[in-house]
Amino acid sequence: MGVHTTVVFTDLHGSTAVFEALGNARATETVTQITTWIGKQCVSHGGKVVKTLGDGVLAMFPEPENAIAAVVDIQRVHHKRIMRTAADMRMPIRIGVASGDVEIVAGDCYGDAVNVASRLCDLSGPHQIWANAAALGAVDEAKGVTFRILGPIHIRGRAEPCTVYQIEWREDDSSDFLTMQGDIDPIYASGEADALGREVELYWSGYSKRFKSFDLPMHIGRVRNVEFVVNDPRVSRTHCRIEWRNGSIILVDVSSYGSWVRFAGGNGSEVLLRREECVLHGSGELALGASFSDTSVPTVKFIVR
Repeated sequence: MGVHTTVVFTDLHGSTAVFEALGNARATETVTQITTWIGKQCVSHGGKVVKTLGDGVLAMFPEPENAIAAVVDIQRVHHKRIMRTAADMRMPIRIGVASGDVEIVAGDCYGDAVNVASRLCDLSGPHQIWANAAALGAVDEAKGVTFRILGPIHIRGRAEPCTVYQIEWREDDSSDFLTMQGDIDPIYASGEADALGREVELYWSGYSKRFKSFDLPMHIGRVRNVEFVVNDPRVSRTHCRIEWRNGSIILVDVSSYGSWVRFAGGNGSEVLLRREECVLHGSGELALGASFSDTSVPTVKFIVR
């Protein structure tokens, strides 16, 4: 039976290390307590738990706004809880959300929305929520919640890229969260790149420069005292800023005429930023001061690793 629904996938990041530290019995009990609690949170927001998958939960919601409210509440409550545990015992949650048509067979669900939600969960980082555009189309940003566009991202098994947003859920980044970041996440310490990369390389007119996460923020503009100079009259003195925030590389437009972002594999689609921001991922181009339709526009290529 085909239905239109919003699918939520959750996953506990770092559970492998907890199993090694606690042993199978205690770790299984801990993981089960968390996944059971996640399931109850979904049900309390009008969702239905389809199944649990080890340290993950698959749920469906008839209404997308209920799904978004559920995942935001899950992240906020769980974040407060794990701050009271030892750093090496923390299991932050990562979440993928997607709306679309699914088929219900013997109590399980299948279809594009399931595949997209699962993949977005895999791509997202600890404490993050990634959602496809369809899940947010009719949902308003609640207090303390921001929908930040990541742009088109290729999803394995899909011919067309998926426009993805990151749901920012932290009401006050200046307290608990910044304290938590004092502990380096094992994925960074091991040298493994996260989904959005840890450095950005810029190319323009035969000139290139690479910036590590600890080199950020940096600025692109036409004056000599910025870190990456693009000498063109359409480029503002300080045109845009690239910064490292919560494990993501963010482009922030501060220009007079705007910045356009085009991601590789995005079928030519552009993201226009006017005093706005988006996450840079993969590779693509930045058009500064005019859109890509102007063939003479100064274009900066980027690669995020």
